[in-house]
Amino acid sequence: MRSLGVNTWVWASPLTDGGVERLAPRIAEWGFDVIELPVEQPGDWDPARAADLLARLGLAASVVLVMPPGRELVAAPAEVVRETQDYLRHCVDVAVTLGAPAISGPAYASVGRTWKLNGDERRSAYAELSENLKPVVAYAADRGVRIGVEPLNRYETSLINTVEQALEALPEECGLALDTYHLNIEERSPLQAIRDAGSRIAHLQVCGTDRGAPGADHFDWPGFALAVDEAGYRGPLVIESFTPDNATIATAASVWRPLAVTQDALAKDGLAFLRTL
Repeated sequence: MRSLGVNTWVWASPLTDGGVERLAPRIAEWGFDVIELPVEQPGDWDPARAADLLARLGLAASVVLVMPPGRELVAAPAEVVRETQDYLRHCVDVAVTLGAPAISGPAYASVGRTWKLNGDERRSAYAELSENLKPVVAYAADRGVRIGVEPLNRYETSLINTVEQALEALPEECGLALDTYHLNIEERSPLQAIRDAGSRIAHLQVCGTDRGAPGADHFDWPGFALAVDEAGYRGPLVIESFTPDNATIATAASVWRPLAVTQDALAKDGLAFLRTL
């Protein structure tokens, strides 16, 4: 059976050592296999300390990178690009400490940054992105970690919205991270997009079409499960949602109302549904 996980953003942001120690035992007790840990700022939490706790609980880890304003790999000053590359290398080091196979997220531009691009400008931006990603991808590969770059919906970025664009923009050795929320908005056929991504898929996140628990929505989940198998992806499916109780993350993710009776219920209901697949 495929392993299933949940992102700590369901409950809290930013993550802290106390948050890991509070959430990880509950996540393990409910029956999740994986806990997904965001690296918002280096130093927010101790990867070695987390690794020890997860080993005791029998939980695997996945790692997500975060791109707030000021982290850019495209159309930005050279110093900003270097600092962003250093941050991504740090995320790789965190993954190594935790034994996570990949780091995933929109590793190209800060979330919410949009600008108009004609065809030539887009091709130029993609070439710049590819060159700026290559040293990070190589750093990760040397340490047994994949980079999964995530297409986001049109309201969060103007650079990479679809699998087709990601395949055009990214160096061949770079993987993709797909999220059903964004697939549902941007892809004419989310299931075909998964098949098109194929072996390039490094990570998969899932949630309902309203950002709530998977299953209580209109998404074609049986078709999704089949497409994932046909793509050859064997990694975890990780629930990513957000709490409306944190002003910063609620604004960033446009979560203006509760998406479940409780955040615990969102996680547990999502897990129960995913087990049926």
